Amino acid sequence: MTLSEKQQKFTVMIGQLIDWADKNGYGLTLGDAYRTPTQAQLNAQAGKGIVNSLHILRLAIDFNLFIDGKYQESTGAYRPLGEYWESLGGVWGGRFSKPDGNHFSLEHNGVK
Repeated sequence: MTLSEKQQKFTVMIGQLIDWADKNGYGLTLGDAYRTPTQAQLNAQAGKGIVNSLHILRLAIDFNLFIDGKYQESTGAYRPLGEYWESLGGVWGGRFSKPDGNHFSLEHNGVK
């Protein structure tokens, strides 16, 4: 699969996740979707990401989650969305060694 084809698949999957979240009472707003290589480097230096972030390739997105209108910060609050995302074939950041519950990505060349 080419990178473009993978990006298109990722976009459709994100649409499915947003629809599922809405139907199940989860409010979402968009966080980081695209990140420049420079920003990825700065984030990595600050301990808030990796240099070869999938955000650079448009294969990752961070969401802001709201339940009953209240912003959720804990990885646990994202678990139902993460599990649904994994059922679609995506990678959920809540499973990372340093959990990142609001991160949803599609693996590419071994990077999650």
